[in-house]
Amino acid sequence: MTSENIMRTIRVEKVTLNIGAGKDQNVLAKGQRLLKHITGIEPVKTVTNCRIAAWGLRPGLPIGCKITLRHKEALDIIPRLLAASENRLDLNNFDENGNISFGIKEYIDIKDTKYDPEIGSMGLQCAITLERPGFRIKKRKNLKKVIPLHHRIPKDESIAFMKKNYQVKIISEEEE
Repeated sequence: MTSENIMRTIRVEKVTLNIGAGKDQNVLAKGQRLLKHITGIEPVKTVTNCRIAAWGLRPGLPIGCKITLRHKEALDIIPRLLAASENRLDLNNFDENGNISFGIKEYIDIKDTKYDPEIGSMGLQCAITLERPGFRIKKRKNLKKVIPLHHRIPKDESIAFMKKNYQVKIISEEEE
């Protein structure tokens, strides 16, 4: 019998796939088609909230698209995404709150994804969010609380989780 506390177990909360297109609506349409091609789910457009005249952005202008996957869908796509990056992640891909973020330069590197000439060559950003039981207190409607420091997921624990569950190799800048 192990004395491991089940409240300390780490699990995947969600996987977010994101494509930023800027103000180019053709790139946005291709990005939406790509995300639907990879996951089979219709993506959501992201819009800008502020005006940046130098970039030609105004409030309400669609500038990207994203998909959030949870539960089984998230667990199924993680190995495909990691295989596209050769199961290697940099130390800089991990943050201090249990999040892993990495980019994929070409979508054709993702396993079981065929090249679509209408999309062309395009990459995307992947973010994996980890959580522990009890993280609901920061999202619930009544009596919202902050996750205590001792219950958060530090960088070294998220690295250990990825190594154990997904056989990821961690590279540092010296090894490149």
